[in-house]
Amino acid sequence: EDPSSSSSTQNSVAPELPGFYYDPEKNRYFRLLPGHNNHNPLTKDSIQHKAMECKRLRLLEEEEKQKKTTRAGLNSSVLLQKRQLGLLSSTSYCRLVHELKVNCMQRRKIEIHSPDSSVAGTNNFKIIVADVACERIFTVNDVEHGGCKYGIINLSGLGKESLTVEMYDNLYFTNRKVNSVCWASLTHPDSHLCLMGIAETPGCASLLPASLFSSTNPGDRPGMLCSFKISTAWSCAWCLNPQADNCFSTGLTRRVLVTNVVTGHRQTFGTSSDVLAQQFATQTPVLYNGCRSGEIFSIDVRQRNRKGQSWKATRLFHGSAVTSIHLMEAEHYLMAADMAGKIKLWDLRTAKCVKQYKGHHNEYALLPLHVNEEEGLLIAVGQDCYTRIWSLQDAHLLRTIPSPHPSSKDAIPSVVFSSRLGGSRGVPGLLMAVKQDLYHFSYN
Repeated sequence: EDPSSSSSTQNSVAPELPGFYYDPEKNRYFRLLPGHNNHNPLTKDSIQHKAMECKRLRLLEEEEKQKKTTRAGLNSSVLLQKRQLGLLSSTSYCRLVHELKVNCMQRRKIEIHSPDSSVAGTNNFKIIVADVACERIFTVNDVEHGGCKYGIINLSGLGKESLTVEMYDNLYFTNRKVNSVCWASLTHPDSHLCLMGIAETPGCASLLPASLFSSTNPGDRPGMLCSFKISTAWSCAWCLNPQADNCFSTGLTRRVLVTNVVTGHRQTFGTSSDVLAQQFATQTPVLYNGCRSGEIFSIDVRQRNRKGQSWKATRLFHGSAVTSIHLMEAEHYLMAADMAGKIKLWDLRTAKCVKQYKGHHNEYALLPLHVNEEEGLLIAVGQDCYTRIWSLQDAHLLRTIPSPHPSSKDAIPSVVFSSRLGGSRGVPGLLMAVKQDLYHFSYN
């Protein structure tokens, strides 16, 4: 009899005993001690961590082998044949080709170059956010003595065989932790950055020129455009609709603050819960907000705030705190994720959930969603440090990517996905930042 099947059979029939752990390899029980104990490795946390690490290493080994698609019979020759025979529409053909490419992505480490040799590879990545053209990404790195260091990575070097990128940072802005970042278009597309910093008390909102992070003479760099202290800061969003020009919002504790960075005018909207996620619509000056209470609501920023909750328009409800929202391109649908690990697609016209994407893992972290409608893909990184990719069309889980580093609270990857990383002539794929390393999953 196969030993592996024997051990798995014994493990499946071994009864659970309170206070004991059954080791299938040694075929015996061991006593569990409550809590964390450095002298006895047999605690529930250590056993769970060991099992997760074994699973991660096994998946990494499988990643090195030829990937198999999660849909039966899906390969390039079959797809092309069906397309030529007229059995597949052009839309379905393109969607399935993207699914096939996602399953064939291979990981390669990127070398980070910097004018300052002390910059690259010295601090852990916390957040990476790409501009609209995906030519550069803004990075937030944790520093050992507390606070964060900001930088911009130029992705033009991704097209080369050596996979190198250049990173520029500005060490001046290192005093606060950062909860949320978004690109802002003040003087031209993606010319500035909105930063939501949080200290013990108070928090801080800042609008920084992106030119601060460049290779030019530091003496020529412009200063901060605006910065002000606020209560605990959770989220931010920039408005691209001309009816609310030059405005950005900040999601705070039990209120929303909309600020015009040119005139300095501010509007405050009181809420019953902390606002953890925000996004402006493009076709109308409407701001969508996701709250700790699980409520999602919209605000038309053209109206003046009134007492009570009558200014709330669309209202949706999740069963747990909403950590991320994404308004789809046509603005009829809204994608939202919560701290129960649920990802739902809502129809804003009927206020009903029309799809649910299963497999995401979250318990308490503020984890973003990445939606790419052109390729028909949804990407999310779970609290378990796995990156999962779904089909937007039918909510099918296409691929689960293990982290190159052991799973931990301070090693949750931050990702960017685009069909044109590095610009219009760039290389497609997934960019993953974890710990001090940057990885590229080629999408060719």
